[in-house]
Amino acid sequence: MKLVLVGVGQAGGKVMEAMVAYDRQSTGGFVHDAVAVNTARADLLGLEHTPLARRVLIGGSRLKGHGTGADNELGADVASEDIGEVTAALDDVAVHDVDAFLVVAGLGGGTGSGAAPVIARELRRLYSEPVYGLGILPGRAEGSIYSLNAARSFMTFVDHVDNLVVFDNEAWREGGESLRTGYGRINEEIARRLGVLFSAGEVADGRPVGESVVDASEIINTLGSGGVSTVGYAATPIDRPERRLFSRQRVAPDVGDSTNRILSTVRKAALGRLSLPCELSSVERALLVVSGPPAFLDRKGIERSRRWIEAETGSMEVRGGDAPVDSDYVAAAVLFSGVTDVPRVKELQQIAIETQRTMRDIEAEGPEGLQDLLWSGDDGEDGIDPLF
Repeated sequence: MKLVLVGVGQAGGKVMEAMVAYDRQSTGGFVHDAVAVNTARADLLGLEHTPLARRVLIGGSRLKGHGTGADNELGADVASEDIGEVTAALDDVAVHDVDAFLVVAGLGGGTGSGAAPVIARELRRLYSEPVYGLGILPGRAEGSIYSLNAARSFMTFVDHVDNLVVFDNEAWREGGESLRTGYGRINEEIARRLGVLFSAGEVADGRPVGESVVDASEIINTLGSGGVSTVGYAATPIDRPERRLFSRQRVAPDVGDSTNRILSTVRKAALGRLSLPCELSSVERALLVVSGPPAFLDRKGIERSRRWIEAETGSMEVRGGDAPVDSDYVAAAVLFSGVTDVPRVKELQQIAIETQRTMRDIEAEGPEGLQDLLWSGDDGEDGIDPLF
């Protein structure tokens, strides 16, 4: 599937670059083009894989390149004012070679959460190709204002894309990690999961073709449910048989082992850490991609895995196929689309309600109360940084 990536804000730009790096390293061929959009000049200058012509500074006249200060209403305003600069960066993209757009943004900050829905809405107006979103939810330790931004932006983003794939930082942060290390690892995890999924139907010269190819139309049909999606991933190492003496061919792996390995890997992908934890019974559609050396991609194992997903989700719209690659593992990526039972989203909405109520109460107390809110947690006791 050929994508144009649009990374919005600091987190969106970094995740977009991680996907570009994965695509180049794996020769997946799913990134057709990539554009970075930000209100902070320093964030744009720090990008490594995005050409200067594909870096767009918005809000320059108002913000002077210093960002939005976590104000997502301001982020939405400057995106609306400078939307022409964003679309101009896409003018020379060969859209006839593109299957879809993917707008990538962190939903906790000001630029990503505010500008991403505005940009997605404009892309849907201008192009006939689907416009998907990739939204990254902030962790609890990032502070109440980021949760409030995420809750505000979440439903707006869902309304302005054809489907929103969500990755929850809270489910993936590990204890003792620094922010830089944690976010770098999470960005690579996002790139790996979506890379396996979106590169499934792209065949480079010299690479084998799958027996049951997952092409762009199947991904589009799966995401056609709209709403929210989550992605599961797992990989199992394999012992590749040695080649026979005086032969270029390897000994064929045991069929029963291959079938069981695929089923076990798919179960781990679906029941392990999803990009957004949810109840599988609330899934509307699903897509399974199994990758690995061709000899290990047993058709029976893939079909049994697809039927198992049908039983777990109760959905009759479960697609699946294989993506042969030369590797030392068998991997499974599972896209669950149209999920509705998501505890984390309900939690964010509750945090947003409580935060808004607290802000109204403190505003009523006057400037002294507002100062207490802005600097709450500065001593590090509750793990919440200053809001501004």
